[in-house]
Amino acid sequence: MTRINTGRHIASYGDGLVVFLIGMRMNRLWKLHRWLPVVVAMGRMLAHLSRHPDRGLLGYRFLLEGKGVTLIQYWRDEESLYRFAREADDPHRPAWLDFYRRHGRSSDVGLWHEVHPVAPGAAHGMYVDMPGIGLGRIGQLAPAGRRG
Repeated sequence: MTRINTGRHIASYGDGLVVFLIGMRMNRLWKLHRWLPVVVAMGRMLAHLSRHPDRGLLGYRFLLEGKGVTLIQYWRDEESLYRFAREADDPHRPAWLDFYRRHGRSSDVGLWHEVHPVAPGAAHGMYVDMPGIGLGRIGQLAPAGRRG
């Protein structure tokens, strides 16, 4: 069972980090054969990164929205993120090449991503009656003061 942190809490992360937003949109829902392999590849990448914390992924969470999925990832630094994206022994590069091979110029599935570097000490969050999510899961979580 998920533990609820009762009351107001603040989260901080002292080191720099990168917030990486990545998502897909199923532009043609009925073309399951087009978008399901993308979902499976995302799952494989996350499983690989969970087994290899030295790669730099600190945490993640999924958001479902309409015809799409957004994955919020917290990375140790930009170099770790980009290394994972390009290294042949990590699952991203083969999945990316497979996506282009399968989809060519098709617009059945849309992909997007954003990279947001965060300076050391600049990341913070506020939570009320919530379990540890986001920064509250990867950083320091503490009760907020009266004025916190």
